[in-house]
Amino acid sequence: MIVNTRIRLALHHLRKGVIAHPTDTIYGLGCLANNSFGIQKIIELKKRDISKGFILLASDIGYLLPYIDSQISEDLLEQLSLPTESPTTFLVPKSEELPPLLAGGNELLAVRITSNPLIKFFCEETESALISTSANLQGKKAASTQRELKSYFGNQLDYVLPPTGYNSEPSKIINLMTGERLR
Repeated sequence: MIVNTRIRLALHHLRKGVIAHPTDTIYGLGCLANNSFGIQKIIELKKRDISKGFILLASDIGYLLPYIDSQISEDLLEQLSLPTESPTTFLVPKSEELPPLLAGGNELLAVRITSNPLIKFFCEETESALISTSANLQGKKAASTQRELKSYFGNQLDYVLPPTGYNSEPSKIINLMTGERLR
């Protein structure tokens, strides 16, 4: 991946706010996982039910460990770290210290490790996992163009990277403890 001026600007704005960016699945909104202001802004922008929780994206399991129950077995952590054929989000036990807005009203936290170069760059440069959610208002289809994004959010986002052609399908969701596929 070539790190150009737009990507550097997106990183700058990601450090303190909410950006729209391509992911390994659908076009999304994101902020740093430890940015409570950004998380609240995403909830307000999307008119999102706070009981829903978010997906945490990371390029390495190390960025997810502060959010996962420290009692999780090494076998499950190893399984979480393995590459998957297609983008897969796993539901894992959450840390007792997890901010309530991250998991919503759920006992489990949604996490996905990705090899996506943009997400990897963001994670490594910020040393953080990212909040990820589809770029839409609750109940509407995810934006796939900047025009749709603007119709949903106007100029309220801190920065916008354009979507890419592969942003179309959401990830699979699997309960890591039971193996049950939920999506």
